[in-house]
Amino acid sequence: MKISSPITLKGSHASLVPLEMAHHDALCDAVRDGELWKLWYTTVPSPEGMAKEIERRLGLQNMGSMNPFCVLDSKGRPIGMTTYMNIDEHNRRLEIGSTWYRKSAQRTAINTECKLMLLTHAFETLNCIAVEFRTHWFNHQSRSGIERLGAKLDGVLRSHQLNRHPDAMNSLRDTCVYSIIASEFPAVKANLSYKLENT
Repeated sequence: MKISSPITLKGSHASLVPLEMAHHDALCDAVRDGELWKLWYTTVPSPEGMAKEIERRLGLQNMGSMNPFCVLDSKGRPIGMTTYMNIDEHNRRLEIGSTWYRKSAQRTAINTECKLMLLTHAFETLNCIAVEFRTHWFNHQSRSGIERLGAKLDGVLRSHQLNRHPDAMNSLRDTCVYSIIASEFPAVKANLSYKLENT
């Protein structure tokens, strides 16, 4: 199975389904919860830019460098997006990223379960040797969440990118790079499973 091949992953709190343009309207509604596109240290699509972002992700999937998912809650409602990205088939590496959830779904069991499903599929089915996570230096909520998963900080790419958000134009992004390697995953899986069972 190619890493970019569409797949559905189902859990108790959420499901990850292949992203489709049919999710557009519900994702526009989801992103309005918290006006997430206004956060300067993230790149979350606005309602007006949602169609273009879905097209971008599906285009990268066709090129084999991304596998985009729509996140559904337990009632089957779209509440966000996530991806396998920067796919390196030859070296069996990928990054989990470009993730956002509607505000009311944040700090719930949904993110923990989604990450557990993505990591389990990556390590146990796709036989990945490492999974990366990247985030903005100033995105403290994201950094804390990544560290709670059990990922370790590999380093900081200083002046890595130009900030694209209008409120941060002409500034540079420092990117924190984290990873989980295959030998660490059994402990990470046990920890995330314990957290879900005690949520």
